[in-house]
Amino acid sequence: MTVTDIRKDPETLTMTVSAEFDHPADRVWQLWADPRKLERWWGPPEYPATFERHELEPGGTVTYFMSGPEGERYHGWWSVVGVDAPRRLDVRDGFADDQGRPNEEMPVTEMRVELTERDGGTAVRITSTFPSAAAMEQLVAMGMDEGLSAAMGQMDAVLAEATAA
Repeated sequence: MTVTDIRKDPETLTMTVSAEFDHPADRVWQLWADPRKLERWWGPPEYPATFERHELEPGGTVTYFMSGPEGERYHGWWSVVGVDAPRRLDVRDGFADDQGRPNEEMPVTEMRVELTERDGGTAVRITSTFPSAAAMEQLVAMGMDEGLSAAMGQMDAVLAEATAA
């Protein structure tokens, strides 16, 4: 079923994307825990991701870049704040320069991923908290909501392949 709802709340400076999957939480969790699976869905379909560093543990760092259709690269990073596998992941999420260093000119969001088992499947909720209303407006104007929704729309295919294997 994938994405079921996108809510932007300027009062709490949050954007929440909700999705449903017909798989148990431990299987859905692997879409974050395994960098090769994460590459299959993180980023919109026309901007596939390559994860260079993947330390999914408190204090760890995750670095990646998305490749655009014209060969351009857009770098990003996560600073892992908390992990409670397979239920929750908390990270600071930001943009990076071509060398993978945090881009201080771009906003950093707090991202919480929550997985909840329901009726044999798993509900996923990704909540991004912005540092200011201006940062929220900037990132939404850049297409953050559509990009995350399109990215999450690829998760079902990765889960189906894992089931068939």
